[in-house]
Amino acid sequence: MADYKKWKNIRESSKGFLTPWEPTWYPGEHSLKRYLKLLTIYSQKRKNNTQYSYFIFNKKNELLGGINVFNIKKGISQSCTIGYWIGEVHANQGYMTRSLLALLYHLFNNLYFNRVEAACVPNNIPSKSLLKRLGFDEEGYAKDYLRINGRWEDHILFSLRKVSYHGQHK
Repeated sequence: MADYKKWKNIRESSKGFLTPWEPTWYPGEHSLKRYLKLLTIYSQKRKNNTQYSYFIFNKKNELLGGINVFNIKKGISQSCTIGYWIGEVHANQGYMTRSLLALLYHLFNNLYFNRVEAACVPNNIPSKSLLKRLGFDEEGYAKDYLRINGRWEDHILFSLRKVSYHGQHK
């Protein structure tokens, strides 16, 4: 709860920066009621080990962005998907790179995932570059993969396998 105002402020101040890459923002998207609902959903999913959601903070305790780990598959697959966002004012400063490096270490070494997947809209050059820098391989192209900002959008599919992960970026 202590982070609600930070979350609302960074999301709303970054609206033009984030909406081309995210699901449609509806009226009330950043209301306290919606935030509480998200916390409830994320808490339940964490308890069920079906999704892990994280906020990213800097040393000044400013909220910078967030990362979600979802589509968690255990057993013979040991895989998951990541999605992430960062506030516009904090973009291109290395925060997401460092955050994903720490998360990938955790996913591979503590949660024993074998494969981490991600997808991005083809014209999202910063996201595509980030994934490649971190060692993700481009694996395919999915037509009408996700509904982004009100439209079905194609996505480039990426993966990083534990065997190719070295804990550092290029």
